Amino acid sequence: MTKTTAVAVFFLIWWIVLFAVLPWGVHSQHEGGNIVPGTDPGAPVMPRLGRKLLLTTLVASIVFAACYVAYVHQLVTLNGLLAPFGMHD
Repeated sequence: MTKTTAVAVFFLIWWIVLFAVLPWGVHSQHEGGNIVPGTDPGAPVMPRLGRKLLLTTLVASIVFAACYVAYVHQLVTLNGLLAPFGMHD
């Protein structure tokens, strides 16, 4: 795997993990009972984006490391994925 490919794969994993992590721990103004005038009641009270970006990077790094190990050691192959469907070479 080239460095460019590794960076691209990491970015894709990071982006997907970001959207999985964003809703964690979010409470709306409506749930908190303190709605600021002129805002949507569903707006988050404290989104803590910095913490979520760090958590996203940590989780994405772990997922990328697992994918990299599987790629380097060929733990998952195309033939292995196709064999259960009778489509192997």
